Amino acid sequence: MSDPTRPQQPVSSESAASQHREAAPGAVRVAVVTVSDTRTPETDASGQYLREQLQAAGHQVVGYRVVRDDAVEIRAALVALAREASVVLVTGGTGLSGRDVTVPVVESMLTKALPGFGELFRMLSYAQVGGAAMFSRAVGGLVRGSAVFAMPGSLNAVQTAWTGILKDEIGHVAFEVQRHGQPGGVVPGGNRPQQTVPPAAAALGAAGALGRHSQGEDLTPPRRDRRD
Repeated sequence: MSDPTRPQQPVSSESAASQHREAAPGAVRVAVVTVSDTRTPETDASGQYLREQLQAAGHQVVGYRVVRDDAVEIRAALVALAREASVVLVTGGTGLSGRDVTVPVVESMLTKALPGFGELFRMLSYAQVGGAAMFSRAVGGLVRGSAVFAMPGSLNAVQTAWTGILKDEIGHVAFEVQRHGQPGGVVPGGNRPQQTVPPAAAALGAAGALGRHSQGEDLTPPRRDRRD
């Protein structure tokens, strides 16, 4: 039995990330939205690529929509799909033209920003297109209980985001979003049961609580005011 008086050994961020990946669900509920005035489901190469890659990786595609470059349509799609999916991937409408409104719509809906997604995407893009990567206004974050990632609509950009970032981290993202719940969030899938928490995830939660208790932290849940 461990000595409770002995100081807890710090856990490196690399070790914690590895443990969280192991605890992450193997199959994630994902939705795909393509924002375009010209594409259709038949000509949407980027959306088709994402759906194929998601299904090949064992994830569940629970929704797919092609909407116009229109703030109302984009918002409506995100609201509806965030109720069904743990992760929503959005392609298109991230440029600088007057019709490109995806980024401001997503940013206006975020409850928690995830700036690392855009930073990593532009880093990867810079290696491919140089300074033109500054036009890549990729953005990510939480919309209530779901993670939303918006990226440029070109097939090359979508492939960069998938292979360089999302492919290996999408399960990790779902785990982080759901393991403690989110203020104002909903369970993806409405009345469907939540994804089963792997044993490793339960162990991580118990170990974290024990560590905080040993340090004298008050674990009494804070009172939450009702939010409409």
